[in-house]
Amino acid sequence: MGPLHGLTFIEMAGIGPAPFAGMLFADMGARVISVERGRSGGILPGDCTRRGKESIALNLKSDSGVAILLDMVERADVLFEGFRPGVMERLGVGPEQCLARNPKLVFGRMTGWGQEGPLSHAAGHDINYISLTGALHAIGRAGEKPVPPLNLVGDYGGGAMFLVAGILAAVISARETGKGQVVDAAMTDGSALLLSMFSSFRQQGMWSLERENNMLDGGAHYYDSYETADGKYISIGSIEPQFYAELREKAGLNDDIYAEQNTQQVWPELKQRLTEVFKSKTREQWCELMEGSDVCFAPVLDLDEAPQHPHNQARQTYITVDGVTQPAPAPRFSDTPSGVHSGAAALGADTDKVLEWLGRDTSQVEALREDGVLP
Repeated sequence: MGPLHGLTFIEMAGIGPAPFAGMLFADMGARVISVERGRSGGILPGDCTRRGKESIALNLKSDSGVAILLDMVERADVLFEGFRPGVMERLGVGPEQCLARNPKLVFGRMTGWGQEGPLSHAAGHDINYISLTGALHAIGRAGEKPVPPLNLVGDYGGGAMFLVAGILAAVISARETGKGQVVDAAMTDGSALLLSMFSSFRQQGMWSLERENNMLDGGAHYYDSYETADGKYISIGSIEPQFYAELREKAGLNDDIYAEQNTQQVWPELKQRLTEVFKSKTREQWCELMEGSDVCFAPVLDLDEAPQHPHNQARQTYITVDGVTQPAPAPRFSDTPSGVHSGAAALGADTDKVLEWLGRDTSQVEALREDGVLP
């Protein structure tokens, strides 16, 4: 049933980190009702962030639509949204109105810049938020421009995961105190916190601001990806001395210069040598030699290859739902396992079901449709 079974979450439908957080809540057993502001009907094919959720389509520009949402709030444990600051307030469903209806409610807010600050109302995307915190500056090759790490660091690592942690902490607090609260999750805050170790290294004089000049940013020859003979790639992370020794043994790195593992001055030369070594065999040959050893090795797989790897298959890291291959729920629970009980619902597919939960009868629902409250 999942560890969140029995909790009801209202998700204000949008894009990016908030729907991803909603997917995690649904995977963990919560009832997640996505409030859509568009027309009822189709879904985006293959969008796994919609899995396990119910969908209600509401016109929130109408008083009746707002009344329905507030009735949902009264029965829910959590409402979360990912709009710019002030949008929910203008709709009449901001924290003040929602907490007045349900004092135990946790009101989660997901933004890039946060609810206040000089940039709080500006448009932005992941790349902008991680630019402001130093994360983007640190990623890339020497002498080249910074490389966007997809939108993993801002939207998902610094955004959705902190929203999830904050909401769950606030739910525990509400159960203990009977009092809900607002959770302000900002991608700038989260991505800054993700850099805690590197901020510490910098303060300790152990981190250079130059890209590809540090142990974990591709500067070290023993922590990087390398091209193989067939044009594919492998990764190594042989940081600890015993793992580095195994790398040397399996790759045949016999020259004495390789013993100078952490002599930074020779890293560029050793990286060049390793580049030539790894190009001498195919990726599959290196897998046969190193995979499963203590070299700290893995093949660099693409999105199509990853679900086929034996380790991922053994752990069922990927699943198929409604014909769509997608990542399985994580993390794993021994007594209350997560699961995916349904694929992506069509927009507004559960409108009647949710309204019945709220006590609206058939005639009331039809009247709402005629009035345009239910698009």
